[in-house]
Amino acid sequence: MNDATFEKIKIGWFVNSCSEDNTIMFTELLNDHWQEWKRIFDFRNVRVLKKNNLFDEFDIAFVEGAVASPEHEARLKKIREISKKVVAVGACAVTGLPASQRNTFTPEQKEAVQFLVDRFGALPDVKKVADVVEVDASVPGCPMNTDMFLKAVNALVVELRPELSTSKD
Repeated sequence: MNDATFEKIKIGWFVNSCSEDNTIMFTELLNDHWQEWKRIFDFRNVRVLKKNNLFDEFDIAFVEGAVASPEHEARLKKIREISKKVVAVGACAVTGLPASQRNTFTPEQKEAVQFLVDRFGALPDVKKVADVVEVDASVPGCPMNTDMFLKAVNALVVELRPELSTSKD
């Protein structure tokens, strides 16, 4: 297939509060999938891959990490607004944990960390991505389950651009 005959799938990779282990797994997956993915994906906003990123429209936005600040919440709402599909990636994005464990602290524990919450302008409670916006797919794990990630990516490629599918499933 001639690359000029189709529009590439526009993707973004965004990180909130987490260890970024899913970003590492994503870059590791590129070792095996780069040739295929560079043909079908327009990496519009993937900070780990490039310096000059666009924030205008996405077919698929991958979101890693829990929502812990008003800035995360506002950016996530904007991402949802300009994206056809949003995928929550990793435990923090999918369940909020472990970042949201402070939501269950005792009053004494909350008081002990309140100065940090205030200093960093954090939300009173940490949220999973689906608490803030509609999520089209989720990939659990810490780090993410790469087989589930690949299945989610392949399913979205089939849905958005069936002519680009490389899946043999």
